Amino acid sequence: MVVSSALIQQLLSHQTTAVLLLNEHLQVRFLNSAAEDMLSVSGNRIIDLPLQQVIENFNPAVSELGDALLSNQPYTKREALLKPCHGNSITVNYTVTPIPDETESHLLIEFFTMDRWLQISREENLMWQQQTSKMLTRGFAHEIKNPLGGIRGAAQLLAMELQQRHLADPSLNEYTDIIIGEVDRLSQLADQMMGPNKPLQFCAVNIHEVLERVRQLLASESQGNITIERDYDPSIPEMQGNKEQLIQALLNIALNAQQALADANTPDALISIRTRTERQITISNQRHRVVCRVDICDNGPGIPTALRDTIFYPMVSSKASGTGLGLTIAQHIVNQHQGLIEQHSSPGNTCFTIYIPLPSQREAS
Repeated sequence: MVVSSALIQQLLSHQTTAVLLLNEHLQVRFLNSAAEDMLSVSGNRIIDLPLQQVIENFNPAVSELGDALLSNQPYTKREALLKPCHGNSITVNYTVTPIPDETESHLLIEFFTMDRWLQISREENLMWQQQTSKMLTRGFAHEIKNPLGGIRGAAQLLAMELQQRHLADPSLNEYTDIIIGEVDRLSQLADQMMGPNKPLQFCAVNIHEVLERVRQLLASESQGNITIERDYDPSIPEMQGNKEQLIQALLNIALNAQQALADANTPDALISIRTRTERQITISNQRHRVVCRVDICDNGPGIPTALRDTIFYPMVSSKASGTGLGLTIAQHIVNQHQGLIEQHSSPGNTCFTIYIPLPSQREAS
């Protein structure tokens, strides 16, 4: 069976590794979408350009590429630092494979970005943490709810007994009311930790409508003491989600930032909200061609180093009055949207990044 060149190009375009095809003059003849992302350039703009005009510091490798063409021998380079003309420097491993032909020989270069593998490893670790956190949260909430029912029942029986005995001391009734009220509050808290009993109802959601609602609530809460900056990408399409739950998740993250800024009396306190699209992101072992990325960042003191690895666990908080459930609930909601939350923190720059898959063009249509 003869495979058409169109099918080959389609297969290469779906590769997660960046692929470049060069002719014998070391001009770019083809690149896939992963290579476009890696080089931060449109493929149509660099076709027929010499490789040196696409990657600035590739000159030392030109002679090696020429030797590979002459010898017809593949080779691999490890931990090479590349500087694309239109992007940031990246560290890669790459393999060069000569493809001889009767009319013109070619070189196939496959780039394996080290940053990408590190990101996948970090994402897998985060998903493991989030699954562990979810199990801990549900188990903890379940264990809390069991004795709460007994305590509430006993308090109600005590209140009834006091009425039947006609004990007129109002403070006794006040005590039983306090017990019942506090038990109900703890029960509601446990319900929040366990998450909704029913699957979320999804519909088309505009992420910027969600973020504008979060911004309004945050502005009201901060009473003008914090500057809120927006940097939105208006080209992001609608996603499938639950608008109210997304508002809750992102608001929990934003309120954490607001509280950290207020507690530290940060001068020129700033929260920035940014949206972008990202391509070829792996979440929970599933690759998504396009995802929505939301960054919520602040210039506060940062997350204490001792808490950074456990910040999403229930009951973990740097605030004495905090329940440590805000991020746990946010994480659970984002997980229900097949998404992921990452955090990076240092003094003066704390950023929570939320990834939520976007529908493919086929799904959107």
